[in-house]
Amino acid sequence: MLVGGFGTRLRPLTLTVPKNLVPVAGVPLIERVVARLAAHGVGRVVLSLGYRPDSFFAAFPDDTVAGVPLTYVVEPEPLDTGGAIRFAARQAGLRDTFLVANGDVLTDLDFTALIDAHRRTGAEATIALTPVEDPSRFGVVTTDDDGRVTAFIEKPDPGTAPTNLINAGTYVFEPSVLARIPADQKVSLEREVFPALVADGTLFALASERYWLDVGLPDSYLQASTDLLDGTRGAGPPTPGADRRAEGGWTLGEPVVDPGADIDDQSLLCDGCHVGPAVEARRSVIGPASRVAGGVRLEDAVLLAGAIIGEGALVERSIIGPGAVVGAGAKVTGLSVLGEGAVIAPGASVDAAHIPAPDA
Repeated sequence: MLVGGFGTRLRPLTLTVPKNLVPVAGVPLIERVVARLAAHGVGRVVLSLGYRPDSFFAAFPDDTVAGVPLTYVVEPEPLDTGGAIRFAARQAGLRDTFLVANGDVLTDLDFTALIDAHRRTGAEATIALTPVEDPSRFGVVTTDDDGRVTAFIEKPDPGTAPTNLINAGTYVFEPSVLARIPADQKVSLEREVFPALVADGTLFALASERYWLDVGLPDSYLQASTDLLDGTRGAGPPTPGADRRAEGGWTLGEPVVDPGADIDDQSLLCDGCHVGPAVEARRSVIGPASRVAGGVRLEDAVLLAGAIIGEGALVERSIIGPGAVVGAGAKVTGLSVLGEGAVIAPGASVDAAHIPAPDA
């Protein structure tokens, strides 16, 4: 699994924690990804690490996540997607067919069906595809009627893509793919390895319309939480162990909610948080040990652990990092992102801004 990126699109949130460890509705992103793989029989995960590897060691001291044993491989230097896969596979001693997944993608993809298709066609590599509205941000893939890939077009100009099917970031590889990647070099899977496989006719693909979301941007990160809370990803608790509140919303652990707070059914209150009187929360996550003073309005907001929101403040469509402080009467809106420990002064207005901690 590729989890070595710097998470630059989610900065400043990711200046202090790898993107894959940022919680989505109370659960680290990587745990949600691995749990889905485990549901399809994956019994071991190799993590290709680069940025802040010690954070993963600390988060999973027993070397398991979602009940799946982990093998850690740390790149000595950034090797790009292809180089990272080769390095991790060689270090972990992989010699048979293996699955590759991007660690920042939430999906309900049928991994079993992808593996079956790979074996059925005798492919050297098989890519999962998903349809998107704007394929210009991704690798666009065209196939023939047999599923053989005929072109791999990385991030085409807007309006020029021949299809809306894109590389979904999940692959099944034969070990022979590794021999195509030079050792200890930066190699792009998308720009170098896949085109070579296309030229040899050994790259196949399988399209799926199941849920798929790249969680690397502030808007998609917020959407990931909302999709879990509003039932887009199915009925039931948005997070394992979450319970319904009689007064509205979900709880994970033991939050404290003062009388008069108005929590809608699409919000999640995490363990140890304190929600004051006359608080309105709509489609929001209130993280563990966070404190929300009276009269606050939260809408499409995510507050991470230990965040503090002052009396009468507004947080709308924004992410408040761990321990960050929004002063009384302040407004944080427009996909703003506050890094760990960032401070917004009382009465200030922040719109579409990325605010790091004062000493970052």
